[in-house]
Amino acid sequence: MAVGLTVKYYWYQIGTGDFLHSFFSTIAYNLEDGRWGTKYPVFMNELYSGILKYEHLLIANEELNNISNELKGLSIDKVIWDINDLTKPMPWGKNISPDITDLSNYFVTSDGEDLITIIHHAIEKAIELSSDIIIKSI
Repeated sequence: MAVGLTVKYYWYQIGTGDFLHSFFSTIAYNLEDGRWGTKYPVFMNELYSGILKYEHLLIANEELNNISNELKGLSIDKVIWDINDLTKPMPWGKNISPDITDLSNYFVTSDGEDLITIIHHAIEKAIELSSDIIIKSI
């Protein structure tokens, strides 16, 4: 099942729900010392719960900028598939593109786009349209 972000009638493809959970798990484990939402509460709690309110978009965007900068300093061996079961390996193992150099560019959508860039685009569009961002499965 495909998961993406919706901003009114705009769709931003991400991939599977497990893939998106891995992105959030990697942030929580590596940047928040395993305590989900303690450092980046709007991005990690509100967006992950399924809806990022318009009123919090600027805060979420700032948090995402900080997340991206911190992930740049982490090697790809720090990726987490599931914070609830740290023994689970990434489904593709070590078979990744040589273009992936750190955790800031590790997460690539099913459309081949950088996930962090896609989330930034969704936030920008939501600000432009005064809209919430909603995670949807199709």
